Amino acid sequence: MSRNYDLYRRGLRVVLALMTCFTLLISTADTHAQNPPTLYWGSYGKWVREVQVRLRNWGYYDGPIDSYFGASTFEAVKWFQRRNGLVVDGIVGPQTYRALGIWVPTQPAAAPRTNVSPRSNDLDLLARLVRAEAGGEPYLGQVAVAAVVLNRVASPNFPNTLSGVIFQPLAFESVSNGTFYLPANEENIRAARDALNGWDPTYGSLYFWAYKKPVNPWVWTRPIVRYIGNHVFAR
Repeated sequence: MSRNYDLYRRGLRVVLALMTCFTLLISTADTHAQNPPTLYWGSYGKWVREVQVRLRNWGYYDGPIDSYFGASTFEAVKWFQRRNGLVVDGIVGPQTYRALGIWVPTQPAAAPRTNVSPRSNDLDLLARLVRAEAGGEPYLGQVAVAAVVLNRVASPNFPNTLSGVIFQPLAFESVSNGTFYLPANEENIRAARDALNGWDPTYGSLYFWAYKKPVNPWVWTRPIVRYIGNHVFAR
């Protein structure tokens, strides 16, 4: 009786091991079948969960597996990047995915936005505006301000060049008061470049304003998308 019970237990362990392997294979196949999106503070969904699980398994993350990319996930990603010789920006892109063991297809670099080139004076103009309008904001807020400018370039309701949007009369207080003309720092330039490369934390917003400051009441009638730092972003 004891010998039969031992055989039963061994058989059960084999079955469980095979089931685990099968589940991992299915999960891996599903992961490989899709191109994971770039993740950053505020992202949510199954890819955030996958990153959280891997970071926890490797000792970088001790927060909840909640599929939300918040402060603790952001710090864990930066720690992982620092330990693995990656750019420490807290953003999960192709290189960080690969370092985490998540397959990402090799793709050509994204084309710059229409009428805006990161190789021209446009990058400097956009970075200066970021510094003047959002220099004291978190990095995500700086990218968001740059994205709003680029969304205006793409909108038929605004000038179709970056310089046209920036210097549109009364569009930006920093241009009117002259603070726009001060040089941008490296973080401002990086935020402008990220926006030029397609990162839009505002999901297509065309307006932003500081909610603690008096503004034209009309702007509050716009559909609000999100708050980042001290700014409101709206369509």
